[in-house]
Amino acid sequence: MSQRVVFLGSKPIGYQCLQYLIAQQQALDIEVVAVRTRMRKEFGAEGNDLAALATQAGIPLLASLDDIPECDLIYSVQHHELLQARHISRAGTIAVNLHLAPLPEYRGCNQFSFAIMDEVREFGVTLHEIDTRIDHGAILFESRFSVPESCWVNELYELTFVAATELFKSSLPDLMAGRYQKVPQAALLEQRGTSLHFRDEIGDLKAISLDDPEALIDKKIRATYMPGFEPPYIMVNGQKMLLVKP
Repeated sequence: MSQRVVFLGSKPIGYQCLQYLIAQQQALDIEVVAVRTRMRKEFGAEGNDLAALATQAGIPLLASLDDIPECDLIYSVQHHELLQARHISRAGTIAVNLHLAPLPEYRGCNQFSFAIMDEVREFGVTLHEIDTRIDHGAILFESRFSVPESCWVNELYELTFVAATELFKSSLPDLMAGRYQKVPQAALLEQRGTSLHFRDEIGDLKAISLDDPEALIDKKIRATYMPGFEPPYIMVNGQKMLLVKP
């Protein structure tokens, strides 16, 4: 009997992964039985509409996480909701998340921006088991790469997108066959360190003070100027002045 997979995801990376998963159903003897998603307009319509992709493939869309059916695997890629224990338990084998950052160093949101602020020379992507905490589950697969000097956030995003797509594809056969070892993140904390960032933190990071050192201003702009999203800004006479890249 084919392994039943529920896919949760959004954004272009979620689209790419779902598209590949659908294409590999026969080769891997799997069946994508349901999809939960939401449209992210910041990324445009092309290559971003997971609902349309699922509908075209005849895959039911879930109205809520509580509608997750019994399955073998839950696979999350940039999903916007936290799974509770009752949701995770619907997966008979495992629930996993493709996190677009190295773990345990960067848990949560806007990891690209904070990595640039930290001036890291290495970044990466991680496939980990889902538990009820944010990005805390055991690591199953990971891939890391060097970060270019003076990197902008959109450049780091693009590098991570490629690495995440490659990791999704290369690890999928082993994941479905159960060929992996679970590495607890707690065992890596001393060596790698950790941080946890939330969605609302990026707003503070985008506020630029002209009293800051030039190097800090440059770094904050590189860390927060992302096409499709509100750019960094300065305040002039109580008015927000957006900083636009020429």
